Amino acid sequence: MENVHISSCGLTVLLGLLQVAFLNRLGGQPPSYDKKSLYKMGRTLGAGTYGIVREAECANGTKVAVKIILKKNVKGNEQMVYDELQLLQNLTHPHIVRFVDWFESKDKYYIVTQLATGGELFDRICEYGKFTEKDAVQVVKEVLDAVNYLHERNVVHRDLKPENLLYLTPEHNSSLVLADFGIAKMLDDKDEMLTTMAGSFGYAAPEVMLKKGHGKPVDMWSLGVITYTLLCGYSPFRSETLPELIDECSNGRVIFHERYWKGVSSDAKGFIGELLQPNPNERLTSSEALKHVWLKGETATEHDILPELKQFLARARLKRGVELVRLSNRIEALRLRQDANSDDHDDVPQPGEGAASVPGAPPVSGGGARRLSRAARSAIFREVVLAKVRDMKSQQQTEEAEKTVTSLSSNK
Repeated sequence: MENVHISSCGLTVLLGLLQVAFLNRLGGQPPSYDKKSLYKMGRTLGAGTYGIVREAECANGTKVAVKIILKKNVKGNEQMVYDELQLLQNLTHPHIVRFVDWFESKDKYYIVTQLATGGELFDRICEYGKFTEKDAVQVVKEVLDAVNYLHERNVVHRDLKPENLLYLTPEHNSSLVLADFGIAKMLDDKDEMLTTMAGSFGYAAPEVMLKKGHGKPVDMWSLGVITYTLLCGYSPFRSETLPELIDECSNGRVIFHERYWKGVSSDAKGFIGELLQPNPNERLTSSEALKHVWLKGETATEHDILPELKQFLARARLKRGVELVRLSNRIEALRLRQDANSDDHDDVPQPGEGAASVPGAPPVSGGGARRLSRAARSAIFREVVLAKVRDMKSQQQTEEAEKTVTSLSSNK
């Protein structure tokens, strides 16, 4: 009888899945949307240019990260999503976030990946009692190992920055993984040049900002900025506007201030100097960088960098706090706005919902206990997704960059 009972339960589950599939087809959902029922959406982990990332729980209890992208937000650029999917499915490396699954609805794409729960690079470091140059060597080696794996396969990440470097688990010996391949590109050949603006303010290479055509060397420039910041607690390029930043990076003015660098080895400075070369052809390649004497760790010092890194993180948290307040105000303003219907209502982050917290940042307000209309929830979701796209400062910087590039070109 026990076997009959198990078979009956299995049949019930099967019938339930068939019913869900039938209803999905009836509602015009793509076949892969049936996978949606396998994941229970949890807290919001972050918002990016094209979508949000949410934590989700699989039927077996495993936690994963789900990147949700609005199709209308990438209309005409759907290939970008397919490129990311193709990339992730073909990458297997201990220091690269692992692809799990993907599916789509009528109006969204879902990309499921391994969930990293150990925190961002700088957040994690600041939990330590001490962080030395020798520790920094290990961090850079892990990142560079991942970058070299990509470059050997003609893949350019194009958005290397501390926020995309995550620890898999809270354990002390956890691996560091490279995440967010949204703007990564697979080159048709090793000499192919990309021309679109890509990357993040402060980490993008000069050739990207000048639209001169770029390739693998842009990742090495970004790694140079990360390494510099990791060793002193501030960026090598501190201009507040994009035109000034372009000028600063193009001139290669990298200064190692004695007050903060006196305890750091000359090999570390040499390593950074060979990465932050304005001419991409003069930068170390990933394979060359792996052979650099600094990465052997023999000349690295025991100089404690943690006090400076904590100051850097405090400034970053303040900036994030301002962004959260701005986002909260947008959500509250949208609460009663009417908008078009959207499917997948459990994807929509509610005001006051348990989002991933930013230490030192104010909480996102807005009556979590109040019931919102479906249209209002849809509007809120859209605003979260488009938060950075609509950011006026980013738009202004882009316009300034275009003017600067035009001006530089006309002066030649």
